[in-house]
Amino acid sequence: MDRLCRLLLILLLPISALQSQKTEAPNVIIILTDDQGYGDVGFNGCKDIPTPNIDRIARNGTVFSNGYVSYPVCGPSRAGLITGRYQDRFGFGRNPVLAPEDSTMGLPLTEQTLATVLGKVGYQSMAIGKWHLGAHPTLHPLKRGFSEFFGFLSGGHRYFPKEWVLWDINDIEKQNDGYRTKLMSDYTRVDEKEYLTDALSREAVKFVQRNPDHPFFLYLAYNAPHGPLQATPKYTDRFAHIKNKKRRTYAAMVSAVDDGVGHLLDALEKMGLEDNTIVFFLSDNGGPEKKNGSDNGPLKEGKGSLFEGGVRVPFAVQWPGQIPAGQVYEKAVISLDIFATAVSEASAPIRASHPYDGVNLIPYLNGSDTGSPHEYLFWRKFDQNWYIAQEGTSGWKLMTGQKNEPRLFDLKLDIGEETDIASRKKKVVKKLNKKQQDWLMSMKDPSFLGLSQRKEYYRIKGYKRKE
Repeated sequence: MDRLCRLLLILLLPISALQSQKTEAPNVIIILTDDQGYGDVGFNGCKDIPTPNIDRIARNGTVFSNGYVSYPVCGPSRAGLITGRYQDRFGFGRNPVLAPEDSTMGLPLTEQTLATVLGKVGYQSMAIGKWHLGAHPTLHPLKRGFSEFFGFLSGGHRYFPKEWVLWDINDIEKQNDGYRTKLMSDYTRVDEKEYLTDALSREAVKFVQRNPDHPFFLYLAYNAPHGPLQATPKYTDRFAHIKNKKRRTYAAMVSAVDDGVGHLLDALEKMGLEDNTIVFFLSDNGGPEKKNGSDNGPLKEGKGSLFEGGVRVPFAVQWPGQIPAGQVYEKAVISLDIFATAVSEASAPIRASHPYDGVNLIPYLNGSDTGSPHEYLFWRKFDQNWYIAQEGTSGWKLMTGQKNEPRLFDLKLDIGEETDIASRKKKVVKKLNKKQQDWLMSMKDPSFLGLSQRKEYYRIKGYKRKE
């Protein structure tokens, strides 16, 4: 009998060992800022705006020095992020108009969000802050896979509660009226009293505290530091040394976000969830330096541009114990990879008819895959006839359109895109142009008129707006 027991114990030991090594499905948090400059975080060298809590993510994990978003303005960038697919695949090539009457003005119902996919394997999910993926009832976050929502549907918002005077989004008379709506908790308007950024941070912490025992996905989409430039004395008083008023208020807004990030990370740590939570931090596009006082560092131009300042953003991730701490990863990655990473690590199912364009970054970050995440990356601004094809391994970046001859930049040697070398690298231009044309064959024209065509859109729809 003793020999039989010992034999059974030996046979069972490997099974027990495997079970002990099996990890739970990780929680996923995406912290998304709005219009934050590449150079406006400590981990990218910022000197005048301390970001100790955002930098905790970098310190605990990995900084992407070549981290990109899929579009240089808010709406399309978010559509790519939340679906893991180039937004041009489904016609989201323009910034949407705030049009609560229009079910086609936003993320098509044919697309699955990350919340929808993770929900299939038991995740609770919450969207907090800026939505900007459609204001029609069918496009509401709770109709797009999220379990909870706290925030606003429009493309921006004012920060002081006294300015939130509209109870119903259908009462808007002009586009920016959306900035003055009461915040929503799920479907209900609430009479919120806190500074916007603080309210969003508070709700993020409360969501984590409500969900200690099952996997969750939190999409924390701050409005800051998108305009209007507004901050409370709690934050502006920290930056009296900054003489430029615009930069001073912008710094205060970033600092408010940083405080919120700290509260969220503290909650994870206190609840023992830190080691089983993937936390991403990034901006939705580059900073509009002249408008909000942001700083894109050495990068050329900013928001709205396909030069590096428009699409290369502050980007970091932490997952303690799974990826190295304090690492700088220099190969090109893109916001589309967040979706792929989350669904892969959660073992969530993907529709074969809707393959995602990102890759799971974890093998690249932990060293099990030494290749490059992307052979090529692409961008398109349809209305401006502006196209980019970038080789992920070499750093070659081809820019075509805008009635210009093709321009080629070597980003490894020329991060500021100052020297066009197309005439000296004709074979590279030809190769990248071919890749770009092949990519465009899978893309669609925009499916709706955007902000820049809003007057035409109002005329066609017969909507009465003051602008």
